[in-house]
Amino acid sequence: MKFAARAGQIDPFYVMECAKAADVLARSALCDPAQGGRPMIYLNIGEPDFTAPPLVQEAAARCIRDGLTQYTPALGLEALRERISAWYRDRFGVDVPARRIVLTAGASGALQLACLALVDAGDEILMPDPSYPCNRHFVAAAQGRAVLLPSGPEQRFQLSAAGVEAAWGERSRGVLLASPSNPTGTSIHPDEMRRIADAVRRRQGVTLVDEIYLGLSFDATYGHTALSLGDDIITINSFSKYFSMTGWRLGWLVVPDVMVPVVEKLAQNLYICPSSVAQHAALACFEADSLAEYERRREEFRRRRDFLVPALDTLGLRVPVLPDGAFYAWADCTAHHASSWDFVFELMQRAQLAITPGRDFGHADTQRYVRFSYASRMALLEEAVARLRSAL
Repeated sequence: MKFAARAGQIDPFYVMECAKAADVLARSALCDPAQGGRPMIYLNIGEPDFTAPPLVQEAAARCIRDGLTQYTPALGLEALRERISAWYRDRFGVDVPARRIVLTAGASGALQLACLALVDAGDEILMPDPSYPCNRHFVAAAQGRAVLLPSGPEQRFQLSAAGVEAAWGERSRGVLLASPSNPTGTSIHPDEMRRIADAVRRRQGVTLVDEIYLGLSFDATYGHTALSLGDDIITINSFSKYFSMTGWRLGWLVVPDVMVPVVEKLAQNLYICPSSVAQHAALACFEADSLAEYERRREEFRRRRDFLVPALDTLGLRVPVLPDGAFYAWADCTAHHASSWDFVFELMQRAQLAITPGRDFGHADTQRYVRFSYASRMALLEEAVARLRSAL
């Protein structure tokens, strides 16, 4: 069978390849307590261990019971777009009209819509190295080219305005940022974000900011949406991380007014509308009790960070920049191994611990780093650190 050339240009998602290897090992005698083994601990996948809170679950059940399962408008339920608009106003002090909010089939659907609407064949999108691998693949699927700019700890593993200006070329179309970032959990300082947006604007480019971890910011310095920088900024968000609805596949875009009919047309043709059940359920995310629960969970993620990062540092797995959001620690493993890929597979065997090698996230020094997810409960993190101490 002959496949399209674009399929061959997409790298494997090594996070998932490592996860499959861990699952195979988890079914072996090494991880079978009945045979003297111990269960695999998974600190590799970026998925909160919290599920949707009670009011959201109840709203989903009520939606199904009442038969509210037909197609919705391609842009999403008007009531939910209004709730998101109010959340921006109440949480971030930013006026984002509901008409500019487009509900999508997950943040992945949002990124796909944005890239298909904005990227032509041969266009270049500047991104930090390291960054979430799927972001560059969305650019490639639109026949564009992701240009990865090495971004080390001195830049918080993020792009700088000076770097953007130096790398901008004839085919440059814009930048795709993530703040907070996967895999590093670091954010762009608001002043630097403003300088980047201004540099791109002067070149008539587009600024796209992945903000799916924005709700999980731990530092008031960084917990700001880029939407405050102007109506031309495009942001991507999701109900998966802060709102604990990973499998519900619901996200959103905030776009300029002129872009709304373009992404509406694309959405109509690509997936008709996001899940109606997920949309009706998500209305309950913004109830006072749900928001209070989300804030409690955010503090729990902070507590886990404050345990794990110092513990890794004492074990020679130095985290060069303290994550200020999300639930990831980007740790340098070269005190123990020159290859993070080999190091990860050795830990699976020796410690029955699954983490993620840097290979997925770029090319600039990523062989030095591994990503720990602290989305798991504290007891598992404590056990993981004990196993690391023994193994190392």
